[in-house]
Amino acid sequence: MLKEERQRIILNEVELHNRVQLTDIAEKLDVSIDTVRRDVKELDTENRLRKVHGGAISLGFANYSPKRNSVYALDEKIAIAEKASKLLKENSVVLIDGGTTCLELARLLPAELKLTCFTLSLPVAMELLHKPNVETIFIGGRLSKDAQITLGSNTINNLSEIKVDYSFIGTGYVDAQFGLTEFDWDIVQTKKAVIKASKKTVLLCISEKLNSQHRFKTCDLNAIHSLITELEPNHDLLKNFKNQEIVLL
Repeated sequence: MLKEERQRIILNEVELHNRVQLTDIAEKLDVSIDTVRRDVKELDTENRLRKVHGGAISLGFANYSPKRNSVYALDEKIAIAEKASKLLKENSVVLIDGGTTCLELARLLPAELKLTCFTLSLPVAMELLHKPNVETIFIGGRLSKDAQITLGSNTINNLSEIKVDYSFIGTGYVDAQFGLTEFDWDIVQTKKAVIKASKKTVLLCISEKLNSQHRFKTCDLNAIHSLITELEPNHDLLKNFKNQEIVLL
């Protein structure tokens, strides 16, 4: 495989999943980790992604910027956020997760809507400060420099003391049979706590992530109340999800 093709695949994986590990990319491409490391270093030098310990993250995921120039599939994420915003009711208590799609939801919250909003995402919290009628409560804990969310025992303990009407979460991978998965164990534990703290959990997910899975399981699909993609609910790509105990929006 030519270097240009390898790097195109690496960029696509990073953009789609926000963060990837070198070992996973090496396995996918059937090349050595050293080869992937060199490719990632070169792409970092070219400012096309950001190299981190053991992997890489997308620029849109790493850089909180009002311009959103480097956010992957931005139009699709805006469409998802617009659908999600319609679920919100006056004086609801909600939780908004981290990630670029959840950040779009925070941006799109109507200025006149009164909400109490918990978040463990630093970029989401910063965005909510611009909403005059949203009471923002930041859930403390160890702050991940990569994901820009709080993690760990303090975060999980804080989540155990609340119960929100809706939580809006993202995921790295989702499969109709295997459920929601991630490659990061700490993020899985935090998402489990978010789901437990929610009366209803809404998954915001671009369609490219459908029918994919990784090693650490967050939950079965039926732990989620609703799945929102940019697609119409009757789209063929959602056929495997139609027979599940989940609302498609």
